[in-house]
Amino acid sequence: MGERKPNVLVFSGDLGRWGRPMIRDTQVVPHADVLLVETTYGNRTHPDVEPSEQLAKVVNAAAERGVALLIPAFAVGRTQELIWRLRELEEANRIPRLPTYIDRPMATDATEVFCQHPEDHDIDMKLLMDERRCPLCCKPDTFTRTPEESKALNHIKGPMIIIAASGMATAGRIVHHLKQRLPDRATTVLLVGFQAADTRGQLLQKGAKQLRMHGHEIPLRAHIETIDGLSAHADRDEIFRWLRGFREAPRQTHIVNGEPAAAKELAECISARLGWSVNIAQQIQTVALT
Repeated sequence: MGERKPNVLVFSGDLGRWGRPMIRDTQVVPHADVLLVETTYGNRTHPDVEPSEQLAKVVNAAAERGVALLIPAFAVGRTQELIWRLRELEEANRIPRLPTYIDRPMATDATEVFCQHPEDHDIDMKLLMDERRCPLCCKPDTFTRTPEESKALNHIKGPMIIIAASGMATAGRIVHHLKQRLPDRATTVLLVGFQAADTRGQLLQKGAKQLRMHGHEIPLRAHIETIDGLSAHADRDEIFRWLRGFREAPRQTHIVNGEPAAAKELAECISARLGWSVNIAQQIQTVALT
């Protein structure tokens, strides 16, 4: 008898997108016996609109109102892409050069790592690094580390941009900025990532009239904007682009990391389009790999 080959288990993790600045395209995997695939955007597609176009409109409108633009953003990846896009728009004179504050120590550290390792990034990033024009370091942003530096932003007047975690406004320094500035009708809050159910970010998207923060009910009068195209997660069509890279169907496909509606629709689509047998993973479910 021949030697038995081990099962190949593939876990998609958070599937990325194609054609994004700085980050390399998602790699296709040719084979899996058992596949675990995420479904964050398994029931929707991203708008076919260039995110920088939307970003420029939001920034210009916020600048005209003359106060802060608050952007809840994940510290690794999303913050750096925002810095990149804002820099490009400024250099093209499509937005004014506003004071920009990156208010998260982790984001500061991650940005330094991005700049120190251009070999790990996409070709556009590498070219700019070769020209000694780092798209992250050269922009005159202010990176705040200490709590005192963060609190000092509350006293700054005039148009500015504050980028802070968390991306769903569930915790972190962005909560303090929201508490301070949501009552001001001129403030703009820009959501640039997936907002899970019942998070503050989703409540903002749904038009809540007030939010509870630090034991207080804060009136919500600010402008709320969303740019779905800035999400780092693959949408339904991009998930299928990745799935079609397998040379044959996995013996088992399990859907993970998604809300029930997204998981259900993606499972139905995989079954209908690819003919694969699909299971929606349940909490503490046990699966035999052989």
